[in-house]
Amino acid sequence: MKLTIIETGLVHPAIRDRFGDYPAMFRHIMSGAGTYTFETVSVVKGEALPEPGSLDGIMFTGSASGVYDDEPWIGPLEDFIRAAAAAAVPQAGICFGHQILAEALGGKVVKSDRGWGAGRHTYRIVSCPPFIDEGCPASVSATASHQDQVVELPPGAQIVAASDFTPYAALYYPDAPALSFQCHPEFGDGFSAALYEALQPKLGEALAASAIASLQGPDDHARLAGWIAAFFDAHRRNR
Repeated sequence: MKLTIIETGLVHPAIRDRFGDYPAMFRHIMSGAGTYTFETVSVVKGEALPEPGSLDGIMFTGSASGVYDDEPWIGPLEDFIRAAAAAAVPQAGICFGHQILAEALGGKVVKSDRGWGAGRHTYRIVSCPPFIDEGCPASVSATASHQDQVVELPPGAQIVAASDFTPYAALYYPDAPALSFQCHPEFGDGFSAALYEALQPKLGEALAASAIASLQGPDDHARLAGWIAAFFDAHRRNR
């Protein structure tokens, strides 16, 4: 199965040379969860979107942009998402990818008045999607780095995971089909620590320090990558 990674953002310039780009992080974590080939389309660099109906599966990266920003590629990307959904091409999104899927499919995203979410967050499982054969734990932990949040659910979206800080932390769209996470299972701890250091002027010293300290705790990143792989496998079989 070929996964088409849509690059919607660039790694913070202060650490880009050390850690590479978001598509490389996606390739790394998904290669540990299944057998895939990959291609990358960088809308943030001006590359044209392909015909969605010709694709096996699509993934959307994180971004420093908001879905409400006046970027020339955001409107076409929302059209692309809706066309892929109409063609039943499975789509998965992380952070901005989670948000742009929700916005394109009828939800609403805003810059949250709760402020920055940073560090290892724990999310309770609200509903376990049917493609997860082994069942779901009561909660999962994963790395967060975001200000924006989905605040209104799109029609047909099911809440998979939630927290008090992020009520719509993971969503499954059975009919699209799509699966998305506000957290970052693709982030390694070294990258996350460097990112929080680079973002300290925005996060504030206290939040940056607590976010870095939280990385000592366990994570469920490999589990979430496995869920994404199971999602693609289930919906590939159903097409």
